[in-house]
Amino acid sequence: MGIKIGNIDIGDFPLLLAPMEDVSDPPFRALCKQNGADVMYTEFISSEGLIRDAFKSTQKLDIYDFERPIGIQIFGNDIESMKLATEICAKENPEFIDINYGCPVKKVANKGAGAGILKDIPKMIAMTKEIVKSTSLPVTVKTRLGWDDDTKYIVEVAERLQDIGIQAISIHGRTRKQMYKGDADWTLIGDVKNNPRMNIPVFGNGDVNSPEKVLEVKNRYGVDGVMIGRGAIGYPWIFNEIKHFLKTSQHLKKPDINERVRVCKQHLDHSIVWKGEGLGIVEMKRHYSNYFKAIPNFKEYKMRMVTSNSKDEVLEILEIVKEKFQSIVF
Repeated sequence: MGIKIGNIDIGDFPLLLAPMEDVSDPPFRALCKQNGADVMYTEFISSEGLIRDAFKSTQKLDIYDFERPIGIQIFGNDIESMKLATEICAKENPEFIDINYGCPVKKVANKGAGAGILKDIPKMIAMTKEIVKSTSLPVTVKTRLGWDDDTKYIVEVAERLQDIGIQAISIHGRTRKQMYKGDADWTLIGDVKNNPRMNIPVFGNGDVNSPEKVLEVKNRYGVDGVMIGRGAIGYPWIFNEIKHFLKTSQHLKKPDINERVRVCKQHLDHSIVWKGEGLGIVEMKRHYSNYFKAIPNFKEYKMRMVTSNSKDEVLEILEIVKEKFQSIVF
């Protein structure tokens, strides 16, 4: 029997795709699923946006059967709004509702949402309790170690969240103050997992960028699975590479230029289908350099792609890239 969130079996050591604003949309999630990700999350969705029926928020509710199991992630600082947003999300029939208590960006955290709630643990507990009560779906939480070095209360916080009914917790091994700087500290994630009072799955997140790293945190800290964010951007192959390495201690062959171009094209196609040609092309621009970041002297081609608003032109440039860099060994 594998790890379970509520009644949902997600495998023996699941690999979760982290929710990332402007990244983990359906086109990107599709690629990660094809390449071995076990659990998906939507981009984080504003509770206030959902209540107002704002298009930018409601569009993020789009989920597809091929992605399952998937959680819809919400954020906000008002308990009533979060409860209402939970009810709206539940109508989309995800496997679970995830609460974002980890986003460090100013416009979110300074309003007391995301990681901002780490300054007010009693409110965090009260909000979570009301959300759990408002839905029959499993509720999970994504959070950080604390607001800053002086407030790393995650061991106690995780226990309290479990006691009011959450079904899993994902912990990023940094404080809000750190943002994404410095190294993620997994020791406290391990302390949460190894707290004898904890009986829900504990997933670790932060600097998961290689199969060796996953093996290390699995063995050292005993986490139930890992959540991968930036390590998957432009590199959806990371999930299958990790699974293969954990099973065989061998590395899968790295994707060659043909595979990178193929997947980049697929991503572009999906993006256009989902968002329309104009926005689909614009939003794809942030991904090109990630697919080809291992290539020396790629800047010229990247600039041509990010300045183009024509699908045909981008496809043409990708074909040139494929021909020019055939000999590169990744």
